[in-house]
Amino acid sequence: MIKAIEASGISKSFGATKALDNISFSVNESEIFGFIGPDGAGKTTLFRIITSLLIPDSGTMKVLGMDPITEYKELRKNIGYMPGRFSLYQDLSVEENLNFYATVFGTTVEENYELISDIYSHIEPFKKRLTGKLSGGMKQKLALSCALIHKPKLLVLDEPTTGVDAVSRSEFWDMLGKLKKHNITIIVSTPYMDEAIRCNRVALIQDGNILSVDTPQNVRTGFSRKLFTVKSAEKYKLIKTLRKNPEVLTAYPFGDSMHVTLIDGSTPDSLSKGLVREGINDAVVHEAEAGIEDRFLELMEKPQ
Repeated sequence: MIKAIEASGISKSFGATKALDNISFSVNESEIFGFIGPDGAGKTTLFRIITSLLIPDSGTMKVLGMDPITEYKELRKNIGYMPGRFSLYQDLSVEENLNFYATVFGTTVEENYELISDIYSHIEPFKKRLTGKLSGGMKQKLALSCALIHKPKLLVLDEPTTGVDAVSRSEFWDMLGKLKKHNITIIVSTPYMDEAIRCNRVALIQDGNILSVDTPQNVRTGFSRKLFTVKSAEKYKLIKTLRKNPEVLTAYPFGDSMHVTLIDGSTPDSLSKGLVREGINDAVVHEAEAGIEDRFLELMEKPQ
């Protein structure tokens, strides 16, 4: 299988802070590859190295068969980059921004309109509007259109849906899925675990280390223990009680319930009885299927 990105032993530090610590991975051509992790995990630093905006302290990388350090001029012609912070010109109209980015890359909107039509059609009725007057979802669609207007081979999206409403987030991912027919490789970072299942493969990243690389389903099935949800009307009391219970190995809040794992030999029945002894009489305990979040938290518990 052709590799769009091959990275080996990449490290990067800023003073005493190690942003990336000897990470290696590869991305297949035409796949959607997600980097999943919290703020400060190293995602943005990695993306800046991939796009030739930063030079790593050590390690090697090939992007689209090119070296981002020595062949950066040619590489940049083939990359579409959408940074986490909205960076288009807010005092230009929608139309003016798109035309500007097309001109920078030596193309025209008309030449590649087919590539962005599904996305741009949502905002085209407002093409004369100043970009600064757009909603968050419309800014997102314009930024994606500008990143695609030169028909890149690699699309790099750094937390593109942060701060956008749930409907716009879903629409955005639908659009990314449609880009596969154009053979564009997409790498995307996100703190949202529900977006991870929309990727072909994901890398879980924390503190500059890659914890796991696999399909979303395989990441979930890698969870090593039985998982239980515990629910009570007194959630704050439930959290404190679970975390001091000697039978409980881990306890994390998830929505309106707690996700709990137990030490070997403990059972849901003994857990329920223990909660009753602590005055929590309405607790409901059910076995649950682990999600990517649960696997991520489990991997974080293990020494690297």
